Amino acid sequence: MSIKLFVFVISAAATLYTSSCTTATSSSAPSDQKVAMAPSSDKGEQRSAKALVEQAAAYINKARYTGDFSLNAKARESVQQALAIEPDDQSALRLKASLHLTFHEFAAGLALGEQLEAKAGADPFILGVITDAHTQLGNYPKAVEAAQKMVDMKPNSQSYSRVAILRGLHGDTNGAAEMFKLAARTADPADKEAQAWTLTQLGDLYWRNGKFDDASKSYDEALSLVADYPNAMFGKGRVIAAKGNFKESFATLSGAVERSPHTYSIIQLGDVAMKAGSADAAQQLYRLADDAGALGDTHDAHRIALFWADRDMNLDQALAIAEADYAGLKDIYAADILAWCLFKKGRLTEAREKSLEALRIGTKDAVLLYHAGMIENALGNRAEARRLLKSALDLNPAFDLIQAEIAKTTLAGVS
Repeated sequence: MSIKLFVFVISAAATLYTSSCTTATSSSAPSDQKVAMAPSSDKGEQRSAKALVEQAAAYINKARYTGDFSLNAKARESVQQALAIEPDDQSALRLKASLHLTFHEFAAGLALGEQLEAKAGADPFILGVITDAHTQLGNYPKAVEAAQKMVDMKPNSQSYSRVAILRGLHGDTNGAAEMFKLAARTADPADKEAQAWTLTQLGDLYWRNGKFDDASKSYDEALSLVADYPNAMFGKGRVIAAKGNFKESFATLSGAVERSPHTYSIIQLGDVAMKAGSADAAQQLYRLADDAGALGDTHDAHRIALFWADRDMNLDQALAIAEADYAGLKDIYAADILAWCLFKKGRLTEAREKSLEALRIGTKDAVLLYHAGMIENALGNRAEARRLLKSALDLNPAFDLIQAEIAKTTLAGVS
């Protein structure tokens, strides 16, 4: 996190939330000692490929615990060094494929994963990479096929989690929840982060479906395992905001942003500041979310395009980003953001086409339904607009602190 961002968040939180509160103490990841013990490259020591791969794995593990994305760049460097020594080292190549996904290089991750599968045969780790890549690329039937192979080969926490994600995407909320619970129960008891990640995913599923109390319980359980887990803190703060306690939400979300600043979390923090009555703090946070230099690898142009479209600003740039994103990805969320940007530019027929594509697998997501409803309303299809907007708000009445209010006003107008 940049010093500028860190200092601002702390000062803004102090302004908005003046009552005393207790923040979780930082927990160290099990990989800390392993990373610290790894030989330093500046000593000129020759390290083996195996040692470099172990170091990369430790960096990845610590990044998952702390939310410090820069550690993934160090992991990638270690993997590259290992492959320079042993170009065919399978462990290094497997981590390279996984890191492609971490850096949103989904096509490259898929290609390498399939190469490794063809050469050495399928194994659960590579099938996980292939499943995730197909999911992010929008190849849902192939993702389901790979996930099924994975769970058949090794039914464990990692394979159950993939099945849960795909069930959720296909609108099977109850089935997804059961699989996430099974994944949490079967996770390695010594791997607290794996359990916390699964419980956070379960909380996110509940959140998307408007089950705020269930979501809060899942986030609390994750935080009981990893006290300052950024994703769970973010989810918890979002639930608190949904219940209207914006000052407490800001304090919780600030903790998440301090530990792991991302475009989406800073925008959420800005929205909470706006709802709490601090427009100046909100605008400063929005500017920081838009600052690629400040956020580096955690800057998400995909999310910025949606942010701009929501606020009717920089629409040509937003559309260009959405079109480029969609050219590389064909998942439902790339289609949805493109639909929204096309809608904001007045290209309604094209917007509807992409919106229908975003809804093609029956995903229960209020944002997708809201966008579709607004597009149908603009096209004059009032009955369909009413159905979609009502569905969005019934599913999650606080799906977005700003856009949900627009949805309510628009629904009132078409009712």
